[in-house]
Amino acid sequence: MNIINTLNNILWSYVLIAVLIISGLYFTFKLKFANITEIKEMFKVMLEKGNGKGVSPFQAFCISAGSKVGTGSLAGVALAISVGGPGSIFWMWILALVAGSLSLVENTLAQIYKKKEDGIFVGGPAYYMELGMNKKYLGVAFSILITITYGFIFNAVQANTITVAFQHAYGINQFYGAIILTVLTAIIILGGAHRIAKVSEIIVPIMGVFYLVVAVFIVLKNIAALPGVLSSIMTNAFDPAAAGGGALGVIVMEGIKRGLFSNEAGMGSTPNAGASASTDHPFKQGLVQTLGVYVTTLAICSATAFIILFSGVLGTTTHKGIELTQTAMIHELGIFGRIFLMACIFLFAFSSVIGNYFYGIVNIAYTEKKWLENPFKVVALAMVFWGSIKDAPSVWAMADLFMAFMALFNIYAITKLRVPAIECIHHYLEERKAKRNPVFTKNVLSNSTGVECWDDKGEVSL
Repeated sequence: MNIINTLNNILWSYVLIAVLIISGLYFTFKLKFANITEIKEMFKVMLEKGNGKGVSPFQAFCISAGSKVGTGSLAGVALAISVGGPGSIFWMWILALVAGSLSLVENTLAQIYKKKEDGIFVGGPAYYMELGMNKKYLGVAFSILITITYGFIFNAVQANTITVAFQHAYGINQFYGAIILTVLTAIIILGGAHRIAKVSEIIVPIMGVFYLVVAVFIVLKNIAALPGVLSSIMTNAFDPAAAGGGALGVIVMEGIKRGLFSNEAGMGSTPNAGASASTDHPFKQGLVQTLGVYVTTLAICSATAFIILFSGVLGTTTHKGIELTQTAMIHELGIFGRIFLMACIFLFAFSSVIGNYFYGIVNIAYTEKKWLENPFKVVALAMVFWGSIKDAPSVWAMADLFMAFMALFNIYAITKLRVPAIECIHHYLEERKAKRNPVFTKNVLSNSTGVECWDDKGEVSL
């Protein structure tokens, strides 16, 4: 733990925040602020039916959103507020807007350099590192990293949140919770990618809408306190002493750290889901997956923050993480709040377990070693069980470390591949400006080396 904490301090204090902000601003300007101006288009593209040849845009959105809308939206936000103060939420918002450009680029690249395997499209950072950068060894290294991070460590965090929450609320022993959760996970993941897509398509929209409705109710119930809550967020974000928060660096770091864990922009995770969709233009999945960044941070995470801040429990309890969110919800809604939040915790975190597993299995497929799939499933289930019974600080610290490694690795790759990404995105924007339906062909790129699933007529057929 000493080694992990030291590495986390170095990476998060001196390296990663600067890399995220600088690269995010670079692509924001290069893409002419498309990450902000194209929000309406994001909704339009997400609701397209698709052509039935692969995972639909909406299903791909739900898989990635299911991975993001988990403990980061409930426990992570509470942890950021309890450690950094209300101002950490402001920096979480800033990260989402700036890093949205990274999401546009990484998911567009995933579509450009996707491949056909066993009747489905697959792709992600490992694929664009190999096909776009011609660096197979980087692709293999990243596939191993994301498999460990998502398939094992992040799933341990999600599972830990579920069992800790149930123990805190109902006194259910974490060991028994671990058994139940492991069995449920096995039932879903052994069904394959299409079952994952179907389950995510059902769970994610329902749980997200209901959670937002409850949050809006709490805001309206305490509407007179809204100016004070917003003031505390803005004041604490720049003047920590005025709101009793920690050092400014801690506030910024906590907001960005928990924001990244929640929305995953630039980490190289969502491109694995984005590449699976069938579409007529790669940028469409860039738009769809970036909408997931905004929904997760600006909607779900903000909802949790407002529930905690409106409740007034911050500073009156020693609870941190998921227990703080539980305390706030019970304060506002009583027994209904307890039951409702437990349902949300289970569905949010469980959908993340499913989405994380999908990312791992896609990258196992990349290694072309099919014999690894069954051992991966066994270890993934074992990590769900282990995380369910482990103490929270250790699993969160491990998650922070591997999250930093992934982000640095992936941002390096998308920066090197900025030319094809920018050419593709500009093509979409220019075609739509000319009131033409944007259809991508490999001829759009000045260099189409490594492009396999697009020819001079568009996307190839499955």
